[in-house]
Amino acid sequence: MPYLLALASAFLYGAADFIGGFTSKRAETIAVVLVSQFSGFIILALIVPLLPAVAPTGRDLLWGAAAGICGSVGVALLYRGLAIGTMAIVAPTTAVCAVILPVAAAAAMGERLSTLAVAGIGLALVAIVMVGQESRPEVLGGAPGSTAPAGLADAEGVPAEERPRIMRQRRIPAGFGIALLSGIAIGGFFLSLARASADAGLWPLLVARGSSVALFGAILMARGHSLRMPVSATAMALTGGVLDMVANTLYLVATWSGSLSIIVTLASLYPASTVLLARVFLRERLNGVQVAGVIGALVAVLLIVGGG
Repeated sequence: MPYLLALASAFLYGAADFIGGFTSKRAETIAVVLVSQFSGFIILALIVPLLPAVAPTGRDLLWGAAAGICGSVGVALLYRGLAIGTMAIVAPTTAVCAVILPVAAAAAMGERLSTLAVAGIGLALVAIVMVGQESRPEVLGGAPGSTAPAGLADAEGVPAEERPRIMRQRRIPAGFGIALLSGIAIGGFFLSLARASADAGLWPLLVARGSSVALFGAILMARGHSLRMPVSATAMALTGGVLDMVANTLYLVATWSGSLSIIVTLASLYPASTVLLARVFLRERLNGVQVAGVIGALVAVLLIVGGG
């Protein structure tokens, strides 16, 4: 059951990230993050008092606050990266960094995994990287005096000697550096939230979201920026915040009874849904390597669950 919850959280994380990245193309990132985080906070604040009584300790709440700071910074960087870069690159890059920190911490704390689960985690990391592989065509030039435009390099009727040479050039994509920093911060979120005890219930998550709202509210006021956004953008930010909160809840519940390494790895498969949504709604194309990466991620899930 915890592994199914982790998979469900991955799907919702990916959907929330797609919505957040898309909305950040139309409005200021800080405003989008604050609205989305606030919507999740309100919903959780209404739900937590209705749940069975729990006894969170000060330590649990401190881990929740740490998770909130790390998560809010990570989400802000991720939304910015998704807004300026290709989602099929930014999301997987973030996920690779996010999974390394908690898995390394779990290993340092003595957690032991089966060979099948280790193979699945390794394949998941490779799959995430593959999903993020993209190459762009670059026109290097044609024959002297050629007037053939780049878009007609392969057009019928243009002499071969006048066609510009097209090469697939691999380069550092836009948003890559931001994605690395985002992944480190999100990894801190995963690790911090998992350190809270099950006896604390959802209170660490409420504290995490509250600290996130306070942080970005202060940043917005300090910079003198407005929360004004188009109505459609506000609605999308609210929706993304709700999905993100549900994903966080599923992840937290999964950590109560599952292996941290496996739970984090499964939750970090969220780029698959981000990439697929970008393909459907933004017409971002998947190349052969990316398709293989998605298939590899599915196989990794089977290995991890089977080995767990």
